[in-house]
Amino acid sequence: MVVIGGGAVGVSTLYHLAAKGCTDAVLLERKELTAGSTWHAAGLLPLFNLSYSVGQLHKYSVKLYRTLQVETGQNVGFSQVSNIRLACTPDRMDEYRYYAGIARTIGVEVKFLTPEEVRSIWPLAQMKGVLGAIQHPDDGYIQPADLTQALARGARLRGAEIFRNVAVTAITQLPGGEWQLTTTEGDIRCEHLVCATGSFARKTGAMLGLDIPVMPVEHQYLVTEPHPAIRQRRREGLPEMGVLRESDASYYMREENGGLLLGPYEVGAPCCYIDGPHPDSEYELFQPDLDRLLPYIEAAIRRVPAFGEVGIKRVYNGAIAYTPDGSPIVGPAWDKRNLWLNEGHSFGITAAGGAGWQLAEWILEGEPGIDMMGVDPRRFGPYATGRYLRQKAEEAYRKVFTVHYPDEERGAARPLRRSPCYDRLKQAGAVFGTVYGWERAGWFAPPGYKLSEAERAAPDTLLHITHDEPADGSAPRERWSFRRSNYFPFVGRECRHVAEAAGLLDMSPFAKYRVSGPGAEAWLNHILSNRMPRRRGMIALAYLLTPAGGVRAEATVYRSGEQDFYLVMAGSQQRHDWDYLNQLAPQDGSVKLENITTQLGVLVLAGPGARDILQPLTDTDLSSASFPWLTGQAIDVGFAQATALRVNFVGELGWELHHPIEMQTTIFDLLMQSGKKFDLRPFGIKAMDSLRLEKSYRVIGRELSIEYSAHESGLNRFVRMDKPDFIGRSALLARQAAAAANRFVTLQVHGVTDADARGSEPILLDNALVGRTTSGGYGWRVEKSLALAMVRPDLGDIGTELDVIILGERHRATIIAESPYDPGNQRLRN
Repeated sequence: MVVIGGGAVGVSTLYHLAAKGCTDAVLLERKELTAGSTWHAAGLLPLFNLSYSVGQLHKYSVKLYRTLQVETGQNVGFSQVSNIRLACTPDRMDEYRYYAGIARTIGVEVKFLTPEEVRSIWPLAQMKGVLGAIQHPDDGYIQPADLTQALARGARLRGAEIFRNVAVTAITQLPGGEWQLTTTEGDIRCEHLVCATGSFARKTGAMLGLDIPVMPVEHQYLVTEPHPAIRQRRREGLPEMGVLRESDASYYMREENGGLLLGPYEVGAPCCYIDGPHPDSEYELFQPDLDRLLPYIEAAIRRVPAFGEVGIKRVYNGAIAYTPDGSPIVGPAWDKRNLWLNEGHSFGITAAGGAGWQLAEWILEGEPGIDMMGVDPRRFGPYATGRYLRQKAEEAYRKVFTVHYPDEERGAARPLRRSPCYDRLKQAGAVFGTVYGWERAGWFAPPGYKLSEAERAAPDTLLHITHDEPADGSAPRERWSFRRSNYFPFVGRECRHVAEAAGLLDMSPFAKYRVSGPGAEAWLNHILSNRMPRRRGMIALAYLLTPAGGVRAEATVYRSGEQDFYLVMAGSQQRHDWDYLNQLAPQDGSVKLENITTQLGVLVLAGPGARDILQPLTDTDLSSASFPWLTGQAIDVGFAQATALRVNFVGELGWELHHPIEMQTTIFDLLMQSGKKFDLRPFGIKAMDSLRLEKSYRVIGRELSIEYSAHESGLNRFVRMDKPDFIGRSALLARQAAAAANRFVTLQVHGVTDADARGSEPILLDNALVGRTTSGGYGWRVEKSLALAMVRPDLGDIGTELDVIILGERHRATIIAESPYDPGNQRLRN
């Protein structure tokens, strides 16, 4: 086992590998430990994060760092002084309320403070414009170099080795799968290779033949001369004031050697090391650029006047690695066996402990202990390279402190991937979002619609982005919110129209694979939970499970020939799922795998008028007798062709039309023309999400996770335990004899007026945490606020009443039967 990179992240990985008994692990560092970005990091330990995966990593890190000094005898310089985040707008308070719910579900303590309580802790801060704040009592900061040395000592005590001043110059994977590293001190071979190379990530990737989606950005922070008031507090024995974050002004501040340390996340910070650092780079900083920090310095002085009363002692301007979405990449690389990435850490000191912990678990146990989908390296595709990376990294940096609305769609490097009907959808009023680089219609605005002046009004704060910013310069149409926003009635109109007439949805971003060959059926039956369709034209919904019985991926499987199968899987997971399929594929030539995602488009025609719209365009009999539910056929659509699958994710009569991508606009136009007298209209992904809630349909990354067994997720009818063998079967059999930890339920949430559940809200019985929501929203056909959730198994019976906390408000919720809309699936079958 070899780890490349001697920063906090790499050394933590080595430490955790050794802690799990891997004593033949070595770390190679080209210079000295911490010589890259670790040495100049501010050492903050923010627990705040809206990502479940990242939140878990941060929580573990802070817990580990408290005990590391006792374990290793090495001082880590951990100052548990707490962290306070100010809120100066109602939206910011909603963000904190939403986050507090997430924090409760993962066991992170969060306190809400009044401005007066903040002032009692931070007497140097003015409270003008502050509505409130949250505090993490367990938060604080640490000395990054001391932390790294402690982790190194812990790794060495367990038998791991560290080699400094050893640079890797070439990497080769041998025919047997081993990795051979050429270094300045000779060659070394290993079975597993971990890359934790920080700003060198793209250079490391080039040696591996991978385009690693990481780009460093310059980050500056300032340290002042000592301030008399702070020195006086020290003399009086008063506690340190802790870390202060004015989120709405995009900066953090803390005490530092009797003075203050200020770190803004400013607009205009550039990417750096575009082609990678110089091979001899060590303890490197860039020239300061205070001009671009002036608005943030001025905001800090208004909040903490003492900051402006002393001189600046030093400015640090160093590189921080970023990914397109700002979260790190931790996990297996794609297309390579036994290659692991621990890169792109923009909060590397906070995440180092947790990332090393889970990566070691993944390598040595075969799976991580928590759902790592939010940081999996394969969440990005081959589109994430070059200038795209630069634009997205700079965007992620400048938006560190913006309100992270659940509906926010960031605008950099867009539009990138567009299906052929994009322009037609745009003309119809589509407001787009993105998935895996694809533009995807979220909802449709009426002609001429735009946000009113009141809806566009910005708060009087340095950060004040509250709505979409169309790349073409057109007027904004979506006001982001944690509550029901301006699009709410328009999405409702789309939902009702699909239920009452017909709608057309572009789902071309679906991942699509062809599996063929004499061994295709047997192989699919081995890797997937359901039995494969036995006859041509039949469809099955199946799941790729983990060996422990958790859910890794979902697939719609259509048998298109005697030895041919067509798999449709989540578009957002294309690289992830393709990688696993290739890992599992037999090497004897009996199975052929093809990724045909970009060859085919998908249009979903759904609603009671779907048959009447499609029938005039094809000679194929579309009656239920000739074309029943869960079957497919190759059909003509006018003078174009498609494979029509009688399935959909909205619970209405309809077909998915999978067609050659070059025929999409033809098919789109033919359907819209035929649908005129039936009032066919396009609808978006937000409507689809509402419609699927009413059917209790599960989604990967929410209801379906490696943390929940297939049975806990309620997938029993898609998991054929009567098959002799499939991945995860043995574990599911063993787990049937043990008490389950979770149970999937559908909830009706009562008393909702303007804020539905969205997912990750805590579920309580009295004041005890008994579950968490996984999805939520308003069901327009049943006219109820709904949530899907995982709860304690003994509380999962229909009629059980629990409480859901939504934005800090407690709502009564009743467990109802699955599929509150059309539970017998009559509308799908007709």
